[in-house]
Amino acid sequence: MFNKKTIRDIDVNGKKVLVRVDFNVPLKDGVVGDDTRIRGALPTIQYLLDQGAAVILCSHLGRPKSGPEEKFSLRPVAEYLSKLIPNKVSFASDCIGKIAEDAAAALKPGEVLVLENTRFYPEEEKNDMKMAEQLASLADIYVNDAFGTAHRAHASTEGVTHFKPGVAGFLLEKEIQYLSSAVEEPKRPFVAILGGAKISDKIGVIKNLLNKADKVLIGGGMANTFFKAQGFDMADSLVQDEALDTAKEILASGSSKLVLPVDMVIADAFDNVAKVQEIPAGNVPAGWRVLDIGSKTVAEFSKLIKDAGTVVWNGPMGVFEMSNFAKGTFDVAKAVADSNAISIIGGGDSVAAIQESGLADKVTHISTGGGASLEMLEGIALPGVAALQDK
Repeated sequence: MFNKKTIRDIDVNGKKVLVRVDFNVPLKDGVVGDDTRIRGALPTIQYLLDQGAAVILCSHLGRPKSGPEEKFSLRPVAEYLSKLIPNKVSFASDCIGKIAEDAAAALKPGEVLVLENTRFYPEEEKNDMKMAEQLASLADIYVNDAFGTAHRAHASTEGVTHFKPGVAGFLLEKEIQYLSSAVEEPKRPFVAILGGAKISDKIGVIKNLLNKADKVLIGGGMANTFFKAQGFDMADSLVQDEALDTAKEILASGSSKLVLPVDMVIADAFDNVAKVQEIPAGNVPAGWRVLDIGSKTVAEFSKLIKDAGTVVWNGPMGVFEMSNFAKGTFDVAKAVADSNAISIIGGGDSVAAIQESGLADKVTHISTGGGASLEMLEGIALPGVAALQDK
């Protein structure tokens, strides 16, 4: 299934290895909020160290606008990593240039060096070859273990491979194996659950899954656009008017597989303390808006999930950040966790929901990449993966 070389296929003893990790983690006042992505990279880091490599880690963090910004520094992440592994972890306050070169040159086998945020340079996102060459020059071997950014051709994900042959780390391999087998060779029935606010983000995914899945369950704000496309008045609900024609097209082509909510939770304001009622799916009263799926929909979705062989879920069923509109999302999370299906969850909000519900350990695979997992579900080749050496 996975036809790229991995770190198992190469000799790293005594070598310097540059690893692109996804340490884009939430930081508040310099404290790591959620360490899922850091822990996800540990098997690759530890394996390389155990094999006698000196490991240089590079990553982006957040969206710095114009050069270095203290709040996006990877220094706190390096300090956090040093508590998770027994090996020495040092930090370089730059990712290219003399500071990075000197730190990399001094690095010994069995030690880790974390480079500063690659996005402190605009050249990173431009896939600038000079920056890629400078990154590549720090090491003998390049490893991509950052599934979360594999859908972007950046200097640290694709550019580097023009100067150093690249192989995959364990996390990248695992992500690709799970997601590609789910879509290409699913255990049936294959049920996809798609939520979130916008159809436009997921048009390609919906179309591809309607070809591959047995049922595609739609919740969240995107369901509103489908209802409006059928001629219902959605009142103050979030609707993507520019996607109405696409919604009509999808309804016409995939209506037998597409499952929309049969009832909805509506509120008279976008507020957790708003007045709330549950109504059958259809017209929404003036001044009200849909903020969650209703209990009959939960029951219907849960039945389809219970009988599934494979479940892929991306996007919440409602405004789950507000407790009064979180029930649909958490009940679907419970249904997925209780099923015997191979279950794969991707996308930040659905991952947050499964973790908040305390059911993360009952899911087969939680993807570390939102955009990358969506592009895989859409059937698009990821540049960061395509650039690696074939087996």
